[in-house]
Amino acid sequence: KRPDGRKLDEVRELHSQAALFERAHGSSLFIRGNTQAMAMTTLGTPDTEQMIETMTFSGTKRFLLHYNFPPYSTGETGPFRGPGRREIGHGNLAEKALKHLIPSKDEFPYTIRVVSEILSSNGSSSMASVCAGCLSLMDAGVPIKKMAAGIAMGLMTKAQSSKSKDPKYKILTDIQGPEDHYGDMDFKVAGTKDGVTAVQMDVKIEGITPKIVGEVLAQAKKARLEIMS
Repeated sequence: KRPDGRKLDEVRELHSQAALFERAHGSSLFIRGNTQAMAMTTLGTPDTEQMIETMTFSGTKRFLLHYNFPPYSTGETGPFRGPGRREIGHGNLAEKALKHLIPSKDEFPYTIRVVSEILSSNGSSSMASVCAGCLSLMDAGVPIKKMAAGIAMGLMTKAQSSKSKDPKYKILTDIQGPEDHYGDMDFKVAGTKDGVTAVQMDVKIEGITPKIVGEVLAQAKKARLEIMS
């Protein structure tokens, strides 16, 4: 049984709204249960692209997604400093999920920056950022190729069977904090109706079988289509 009584493949209650602010080029709010992401899209000229110089790459970047996770989103207090490991990692994941949908420079020459502010968090805020970011991009008039959404999948295995070749398990759709903390997996899947654009997986057991991966991706697609519809 799940903490909130949901079915194994049930997504929490959804709410979304675009065009929150008149002054922003694009804005949106996406709510899934107690997780809330507010996204802002700002368009700039081509000369505002981010310049990047590393040992292996030198060039510019025209699509940026920044993710902010303030302490109040989990009911805590704390200092507002620069982005930490979590903010950078979650921002990169959401950016990867959406960057494949951005039109080419010939079609849409603007520099695009999306900022996702997590207002409240109880699981899967990076995937909520994908959903909010997609809405925000559309509100800003960016002709994205397809709509995208993301979902976090979880796993519960029987302790004595997790090391066997055929473990006993249950796959959970749209995990919350306790299911992430006490569960055996956090598998984030983002994509369109036609395919996956980004994944990230953390497991607390020795590994998962190809059979489980296949079932997780199929169950995640069902949830993704529900969210987009």
